[in-house]
Amino acid sequence: MGIVDTKIEAAEELRQNVSMPFNQAKAMPKSVYTSQEFLDLEIEHIFKKEWFCAGRAETLQKKGDYITLELAGQPIMVIRDGDGQIRAQSNVCLHRMSTLLEGSGNTKTIVCPYHAWTYNLDGSMRGAPGMDRNEAFCKDKLKLPQVKCEIWLGWIMVSLNPDAKPVASELSVAAAMIEDYDMASYQQTFSETHLWDTNWKVLAENFMESYHLPVCHSGTIGWSVDLNKMDCPTSPPSFNYHTILKDPEFKLSIAHPDNTRLKGERRITTYLISIYPSLMITLTPGYFWYLSLHPKGPGQVQILYGGGMSPDFANDPDGENMLATTKALLDDVNMEDKGCTEAVYKGICSGLAKPGPLSHLERPNFDFAKYIASRVCK
Repeated sequence: MGIVDTKIEAAEELRQNVSMPFNQAKAMPKSVYTSQEFLDLEIEHIFKKEWFCAGRAETLQKKGDYITLELAGQPIMVIRDGDGQIRAQSNVCLHRMSTLLEGSGNTKTIVCPYHAWTYNLDGSMRGAPGMDRNEAFCKDKLKLPQVKCEIWLGWIMVSLNPDAKPVASELSVAAAMIEDYDMASYQQTFSETHLWDTNWKVLAENFMESYHLPVCHSGTIGWSVDLNKMDCPTSPPSFNYHTILKDPEFKLSIAHPDNTRLKGERRITTYLISIYPSLMITLTPGYFWYLSLHPKGPGQVQILYGGGMSPDFANDPDGENMLATTKALLDDVNMEDKGCTEAVYKGICSGLAKPGPLSHLERPNFDFAKYIASRVCK
C-alpha cells in the first residue's frame, strides 16, 4: 500500500469514526495514532495552520527576553523587542541558515553563532562582518521573516499561517466562560520541557477526560474525585472543557478570601480546558498548570509543562509554600499520566488492539476527534 493510500485509509477511518452519534461513539482508530502518514497530515493541516501556545507572556518581562521553540519544523524565537512588544519571528539566519538563539534568556542583539551576522530585536539586519565586497548585500533590505503572534489572556499564541483568524475571536466563548477567573493576571512560577513515548493525541485525550482519575491517579488525587459531579458538556468548535468541584480543604485550588470576583460554587470550581489543537489548561481559582504539546513522530510528544498562581495567592504569605506542595503533587500526577499514556500507546501499537466505546465522561474526546477530522479529512 502506498503512502497516499495509507493517508486516505487513516483519514477515512477517522471520518467514519466521528460520523456516528455520541451515544454510539468509539475511541479513535489505531491508524490515527500510529501512522506517520497521518501525522504528516496533522503537521500540514493543523500545526502549520492553527494557533500554537509558546508559553506565558509574563515570562518575557524585559526588552530582549526571549524563548525559542520549533513549530512544524520551523525554528521560532519569541522575543520582547526594543519597543516593548512581544513578537515571533524566524530563528534562522539569512546567511547560511544556522539557527540563531537557543533555549531562553535575554539579549541586546541577535547574533548568529556561525558567522556573527547580527540582527536587531525586531529582526531587522544590524550588520555582518566581511560582506563589504558583495554588491548584492544590503542590510536595509534584510529582515527575519515574521511569524503571526498574539497574546490571549496571558498566553503567547503563534501561527505559521498569516491568514489565521484572531485568537480573541476564535476563543471568545472560552474567554467569556472564565472571565471572572481573570486568567491573564495569573503569574507563571515554573516551566519545564519533557519528551514522552506516546502519541500527542493520547496525552491530549488523557487531559480531556477525568474518567481515568480514580484509577490512574489512585496514589495522588484519585480519592478526591467524584465522577458523578463532573460536567462534560458538548463543546464549541475551537476548544473543549469539563469542570470539577474541588475539596475546600485544598486551599490553593479554591478562591482566596481576598477574591471577591468569584461567587458561590465557582469559588471551588476547576476548569479543564483544551484549546485546540494542543494547549491543555487546568484553571483553579488559586493556581493554574498547563501542557503545550507538539508531536515528535507518531510515538513521541514534546511537552511544555508550566504553572503558577493567581495574584491573591502570590501575595499571600503562605502562597509560596502552598505552591511548592502543589507543584510536588503535580509532578507526581504527571508521572502517573506518563505511565498511563505510554501504556496506552504501547497497547495501540499491538496487533490485537481495537478501539472500544466511549463513556459519557469522554464527551470531550469525541469532540476532539471531530476537530481532528475537520482539519485532515478534506
